[in-house]
Amino acid sequence: MKSLSFLSFLAFGFFSSQLIEAQNVTADTLLYPEEAHFKNIQQLTFGGDNAEAYWSYDGNYLVFQRASVKDGIPCDQIFMGKVPKKGEPFQYKLISSGKGRTTCAFFTHDNKHIVFASTQKGNADCPPVPDRAKYGNRYIWPVYDSYDIFITDTAGKKIKQLTSNPGYDAEATISTDGQKMIFTSTRNGDLDLYVMDLKSGKIKQVTNFIRL
Repeated sequence: MKSLSFLSFLAFGFFSSQLIEAQNVTADTLLYPEEAHFKNIQQLTFGGDNAEAYWSYDGNYLVFQRASVKDGIPCDQIFMGKVPKKGEPFQYKLISSGKGRTTCAFFTHDNKHIVFASTQKGNADCPPVPDRAKYGNRYIWPVYDSYDIFITDTAGKKIKQLTSNPGYDAEATISTDGQKMIFTSTRNGDLDLYVMDLKSGKIKQVTNFIRL
């Protein structure tokens, strides 16, 4: 799991701060009795599908993926917004190109760039989604071969492709010194971890899948 993750907000993103009182945390019916340490939770996003949110290193911004057919976003795109003060709305802007499907965004340590995965080079349209009914309606994460990793500035204006190898490339995280990127890839047939030297572009496989 990535450090400084905002997944806890995602898991409890439906909890309104108006429903959770410091002295009466059980007022929210979505809050389990065991969750005695949660309070002052503010819902940031409304409508659509919003997930995979992560903090900037300075703690002032969030980057996340969002899809909302009603708002003209048929499949996940990357958005970034400044963390609002309590009671203020969360305002965010599109960072990815708006093409294909995107996922797994993460800030670089300088807070000036964001890495993310996208299928935009394979096709500008949204890739087909799996028929979950065939798998008991369980959650399915599609491993699209057209996913590649990109980096952009926080304005979303200077998008640069980092990987172009056939196969799934996604789930990237940049080292704090900005020199290395670790990511997941199927370039050798199985899901494994790889490290890229961002200066030279050289890639090294660091895990090997073993079939039992």
